[in-house]
Amino acid sequence: MRTKTTIAPEQSADRIDDFFRRMAEPSRMGTDPRMEGRPRCVLFLDYDGTLAPFRVARLEATPFPGVRRRLARLLAGRSTRVVIVSGRTVDDLRYLLRLDPLPELWGAHGWEHQPAGGEARVLPLPEAARNGLREAEAWARAGGLGERLERKPGCLALHWRGLSPDVRDAMHDSVRAGWGALAAAGGLELTEFDGGIELRVPGRDKGDAVRAVLETIEWREGVLAAFLGDDRTDEDAFAALKQSLGERALNVLVRDQWRESCADAWLRPPAGLRRFLDRWIALE
Repeated sequence: MRTKTTIAPEQSADRIDDFFRRMAEPSRMGTDPRMEGRPRCVLFLDYDGTLAPFRVARLEATPFPGVRRRLARLLAGRSTRVVIVSGRTVDDLRYLLRLDPLPELWGAHGWEHQPAGGEARVLPLPEAARNGLREAEAWARAGGLGERLERKPGCLALHWRGLSPDVRDAMHDSVRAGWGALAAAGGLELTEFDGGIELRVPGRDKGDAVRAVLETIEWREGVLAAFLGDDRTDEDAFAALKQSLGERALNVLVRDQWRESCADAWLRPPAGLRRFLDRWIALE
């Protein structure tokens, strides 16, 4: 069960300070030969709202100034495994990040995966789920919503960012009714996010991506990890990381305004994000 809290700014600072103190401990990893030459920390990052501002034109949502350069520095090091976990497709992430080399990418809430230096793959979807998504797409296009529609593996999203409140509310109610019926009939999940609504195939979320990454680490006893995210879909990742690593996990809510969350700390982008990344880089 997730425990959601309200965090004061000074509490956030203390929790982040404590995490970086742990990172700086020279004896933290001991001398275990299994860790020789391997990353000793994992940095999980959401994309939209965390690394980049929201944009109505979604392919214009490039990273905040200075963020791409900082990510490149982390990727050039040997101590940190950088993992992007997003609701976007892997193709979108590659295009927007424009990093060489690329970090490990998890797209479509865990339905897509591209290892660092590897090829992207999409997890197989049940036939009933594929049929349900096709019906939902047809419904949206018939209703004139095609320009607001985004098709992703395991998910359909409708975006209303940039619309007036009246138009947005009308779209919300219409889609809730139309997709709600299809979700009930096809065993799909209807989930709202910051700027839209998604019809998703159940069985995968950002928490699954976090667990999959951690399962590949041979020796986890000394590994530290942080997840930075802004959206309610990141709560699954927060919970998975805390359950897996306990006190060695740091979950950070990245957004202008605090909302109820099970995160450990809160920072405001982009300045707070850049400071956090700078502190991490200094310990590489």
